[in-house]
Amino acid sequence: MTLIKSISGIRGTIGGLAGDTLNPLDIVKFTSAYATFIRRAGQSSSNTVVVGRDARISGEMVRGIVCGTLMGMGYDVVDIGLATTPTTELAVTMSGAAGGIIITASHNPRQWNALKLLNHLGEFLTKEDGNQVLAIAEKEDFTYADVDHLGHYTNDESFGQRHVDAVMALSLVDAEAVRKAHFRVCVDAINSVGGIVLPVLLNSLGVECKVLNGEPTGDFAHNPEPLERNLTGIMEEMRSGAYDLGIVVDPDVDRLAFICEDGRMFGEEYTLVAVADYVLAHTPGNTVSNLSSTRALRDVTEKHGGQYAAAAVGEVNVTTKMKEVNAVIGGEGNGGVIYPESHYGRDALVGIALFLSSLAQRGGKVSELRATLPDYAIAKNRIDLTPSTDVDAILERVKEMFADQQVNDIDGVKIDFPDKWVHLRKSNTEPIIRVYSEAATIEAADELGKQIMQVVYDMQ
Repeated sequence: MTLIKSISGIRGTIGGLAGDTLNPLDIVKFTSAYATFIRRAGQSSSNTVVVGRDARISGEMVRGIVCGTLMGMGYDVVDIGLATTPTTELAVTMSGAAGGIIITASHNPRQWNALKLLNHLGEFLTKEDGNQVLAIAEKEDFTYADVDHLGHYTNDESFGQRHVDAVMALSLVDAEAVRKAHFRVCVDAINSVGGIVLPVLLNSLGVECKVLNGEPTGDFAHNPEPLERNLTGIMEEMRSGAYDLGIVVDPDVDRLAFICEDGRMFGEEYTLVAVADYVLAHTPGNTVSNLSSTRALRDVTEKHGGQYAAAAVGEVNVTTKMKEVNAVIGGEGNGGVIYPESHYGRDALVGIALFLSSLAQRGGKVSELRATLPDYAIAKNRIDLTPSTDVDAILERVKEMFADQQVNDIDGVKIDFPDKWVHLRKSNTEPIIRVYSEAATIEAADELGKQIMQVVYDMQ
């Protein structure tokens, strides 16, 4: 059983001993600490906190505890029900709330859940703010409201439609062109909230869609991470030739992957690249992605006359860098598109609408669009950690071994060779070291990653 406290929130498996997992006692503790933090931080005069959740089996249990605890801390709760992560982020600003809690473990399997914590801007807490929450939780330094100052509860499930309306209003969403294209798409909604909101978006765009795994039961039909090895069902469906595009999301709909009309993966890394190419063609500017993302974004940015910058992994790190360099678009190579004209958060709805707009204006097939983009291949490997693994020592040793190359250590260790790169970092969401490597071919990328993994194994 596992409990992970990181920049990505409080994440753990359900059930087990208090302090070791995400269980009722710890949910109360961390929710209380969060409520205490936002009150002390004083960034908003609002007394409201928004709560949204994906369709995980444990979601209703966690939701009840979170809402009750917030009310016990004196906060009014706006429960937006089953909602995507970006919907919850937007609901914070639309409600003028002091913050928000998203109950989702994103791409993790069904036994996991998590509390993702938002500030008054509907953005994830910074590392510094997150550390304050953890310190408050460790000391249990919080006081509950008396009976005359308990918070109130409101249920408002209108924000999914309001999110769709906001996407449709974006200047680069060419709804007219998309409608005229008469696209047919297949969607894998992985038995979560994508099955609720994506048909609404696609219907608004005049797109005909078939939804696989659309019932939001939380009992995922396959591993919910939108990687090729997990997507055999929709890839086989696409090979029927009945669709122009395949769309895949994770359970909280902040990650997005496309499948070409012939059933081949568009490439998870290329979701952001394709959308950025479209955005930059209309609004030239700078871009940002994290260190584990493809070089293709850099190439596309420079083609349009902009500058590319890299950030540490983690959405808040990317958005912080985006604000610093005034990026017009950014995100992460895991299919996360961040478009500031909408909001500073990964949003699959925004990504879908912009991609379809690009495809409609360009004409042709999805595979033809993919062929216009710089071509790299990324291998994604992992090293499972044991309790005795000294990750910092491993990363420091790897850094020393490749000191003659270009090394970036703002987040783990990234080694940039002239024609390839490899990045090792401890995951924020799982007890593993992620090993991502990129080269001209998938074989070369995988070979590089496994060479570095062998170095690590030899050190253990």
